[in-house]
Amino acid sequence: MAQRLDPGTTVFFSLNIDGESLGSFNECEGLASQVEIEQYQEGGNNGFVWQFPTRVTYSTIRLTRPITPETAKVAKWISSIQTGITRPTAQIRALRADGSEVTRWGLIDVLPVSWQGPSFNPDNPAVATEVLEIAHHGFTD
Repeated sequence: MAQRLDPGTTVFFSLNIDGESLGSFNECEGLASQVEIEQYQEGGNNGFVWQFPTRVTYSTIRLTRPITPETAKVAKWISSIQTGITRPTAQIRALRADGSEVTRWGLIDVLPVSWQGPSFNPDNPAVATEVLEIAHHGFTD
């Protein structure tokens, strides 16, 4: 009998920008879209309201991880937009502990919006983490 994998169990997420890996992240928040609806009340039919889709909006995505050597790649990507904005495609993959893929999301026209580095405090030792927030214009295959 074939081994059944739990499709909802993930341990980490990988991020690739135009095929270049920016490493693995422990948390991924904001993979969402919303369709705005315009309502139209039809004359003579008081018991019904038409609902039409108007535009789709996408939330920003926040990726969090402990700092790693790949942190330098993130800094390089963010610095590159100072010389001209190019909007690459990206891919986020949800992975299990053994590295097998649960699913993936392709993102169109990705742009780094913010990056937050670690806080260092000797009175409160903790794992040094970074948070990368990216915007995009939609999903792709």
